[in-house]
This record gives sequence, structure tokens and C-alpha cells, in this order.
Amino acid sequence: MTSRASSEIVVDDEAIIAFTRELVRVRSVNDPAGAGSEAEAADLVAERMRSFGWDPVVEEVAPGRPNVVAVVDGGGDPGPTLMFEGHTDVVTEGDLAAWTVDPYGADLRDGRIYGRGSADMKSGVAAMLYAVKALQDAGEFPGRVVVAALVDEEGMMLGAKHFARTALAAEIDGVIVCEPEAGEICPTSKGAVRLRLDLTGAMAHGAMPQEARNPLAVAAAVVTGLPALEKALQDGHGEHEHLGWTYLTPTVVLGGDVDQINVIPATATVCVDARTVPGVDHAAMVAAVGDLARRAGTAAGVEVELTVVDDRPAVSTPLDDPVVRALHRAHESVVGEPARYGGVPGSTDGTILTRDAGLATVVYGPGGKWIAHQADEYVEVDEILRCARVYAHAAREFLTEADR
Repeated sequence: MTSRASSEIVVDDEAIIAFTRELVRVRSVNDPAGAGSEAEAADLVAERMRSFGWDPVVEEVAPGRPNVVAVVDGGGDPGPTLMFEGHTDVVTEGDLAAWTVDPYGADLRDGRIYGRGSADMKSGVAAMLYAVKALQDAGEFPGRVVVAALVDEEGMMLGAKHFARTALAAEIDGVIVCEPEAGEICPTSKGAVRLRLDLTGAMAHGAMPQEARNPLAVAAAVVTGLPALEKALQDGHGEHEHLGWTYLTPTVVLGGDVDQINVIPATATVCVDARTVPGVDHAAMVAAVGDLARRAGTAAGVEVELTVVDDRPAVSTPLDDPVVRALHRAHESVVGEPARYGGVPGSTDGTILTRDAGLATVVYGPGGKWIAHQADEYVEVDEILRCARVYAHAAREFLTEADR
């Protein structure tokens, strides 16, 4: 039997880069009107898994939107279960005039792969697949590895929510989320709350405002009142070492009709995107926003309905958790320099896996932390290959750790 401690892990560099480019060429934007979804990208992932001899489960969580999950048994002694997670969806390319390359051309130049999803996060998906294949090829190992490519991370995270409800999720001991973090190990992520305020007043002629109950005035009061609530949260919780400040940001204000400027509308909507650091009480924050809106609504005779569209907690996995320790040791072994810790400025599927399944999650992957969703998105080839090696060694460390 080959010793796991002495066997060499060999990653197929050319295959990883080729598969990354193959994935980038697929426009896996969730676009129901244009019949777009993650299906083609998911098919590529499932096909590649089968070529490795794995038996992936492909399960739709919404029409045309399949999760792809494979369980790779080490063939050795019983042991823990490690999960690698990525997503197959990408955001839209936006204004094509802002791009200097084809968003889906997967151009390889000067050591970089360009294209939508190159960093966020098709390179991470390719790296995790080939890392686990390299680990498997190196010989038996205890326990098993779950490799999951999920849908809808850029939306409501339906894929992660679905997976978190499965029996398999309950058996997982740690998760490495392969999102782009510029070489940082990120055991902490910001919380995110999406709020919608629907304001209902009474319509009237613009010449007769005394007959109206104007919801736009309430919308304005909410938007102008948020900075004070934000400052109170920042004063109370301070600046997080890795995540920065808590923010309350108005992102949508709807009301009225530009073709009828002489009409005071009956309804308006305000949406708020909140980003929080650990320790912020989400329920209290939501209540404060609701109180702000209702006070303004009462003064104007406008009804207020508050909806929490989604509530994702901040994540703070302890540095001594086995999955963080394993990733730390693997990074230092492969890269040859001390690991740098950081935080995820947004939320990831890992947020949902922690919230809904209670899993310990850590984020680490190829690509710049701030390059996601931009025109001319790219990823460094060297980063992809380095992360694949770190993933493989982290899996070995996690699965064979004696002091678990």
C-alpha cells in the first residue's frame, strides 16, 4: 500500500488551465428571459467528474439549474469528510463597450486568463476538481472528500440552501470555499441583510399636494436617515480587522412615472443593502430601519411594509478549527511563506452552509479579491495552479490530522 505521508501529489497543470478556459467560454448567467442558466457549465463539471471515475449527483434546485456533487472516498481508514465548494453561475457581462476582450473568449495572454467568471469563480472550480483528483491519484487516504459545484451563488444562493438541507451536509466536518481571495485565508465573512420597504400613500394631482399622502417624502426620509443608523452601528462595533466597517446602503428607490411628472404617486419602494461585522444584532438593526420608516410614514399618513428579503449572518470560523489549520499549513508548505489572513467583503455560499447546516467554512481561492464583476475580469495562471496544490495538500492535512 502506498503511504499517504510519503506519496507525492502531482497536479495536472495543463488540464486545469484548459478546463478553466473551457468553463469561462460558457455564458452561465442566470437569465430566464434569454434561456440562460448554469446548466451547460454544470454539464461540463459533471462530465469531467465522470472522466475521473467519480459518480456525481446532478440535481436541479430550480428549472434548468442543477447542483453537481460528487463524493470521493479515500479507500483508506474511516475518517472525516472535507468539502470543496464552488459555484457555476456568473454575473452578466454588463456593458460590452467596457470590455477590451471577449467576455467569453477565455483569452490566455501574459500569464492571465481573461473573461467573465475567470476569477469568480470558474478557475476555483477547476482547481478544486483537479486538486482532489491529484490527491486521489497519490494513493489511499482516510475519510472522503465532497466536491460540490452549486448554482445561484450570485443570486439568492438557492444551490447552497438546497445542499444545506441534504443528509450529506450533516456529515461534513469542514468546508473550503474556493472563491477568489488573492492568496488570503479568509475564515471570516461579512454578514448581509437585504431589506425592502414598500410605502403606500394616496395619489393626487401635482397641483393639489394637500390631497395626497406622498410616499416619496417618506422614501427621502429613509434614505437621509440611514447614515445616522449606520454611524451608530459603526460606533458600537468599530472597524473589524479584516472586514472593515458595517454599512447600511440604500440601493433602490422606486416611485412615480417620468411620463406623468404632474402626478404624485400612491406607492414607492426603498431597498437597503446592509453589510455587517460579527457582533451586529441583525434583528435590532432591521427593527431600527423599520422604526425610521414608520416614524416618517406616520407623519405623512403613509403605510410602511418592511420585508427581509434575505438575512445572511457574519461568519467567523475560529483560527484553530481543523479546516483553517489544515489550510494554513498547506499554504505555508506550498507557497513557502507565512499565510496571510483576511476577510470576505461580501457573502459566499459558505455563509449559507454555516447558517443553515452549521458547517465550519473558510474561503481561499485564485483571483483578486476586488476583480469580481468588473469588465476585463481576469485570473493569474500561477494563482490557479498554486491554489490547486494548496487545496490538495490541505485535504491531506485535514483528513490525516492526528490531533483532531
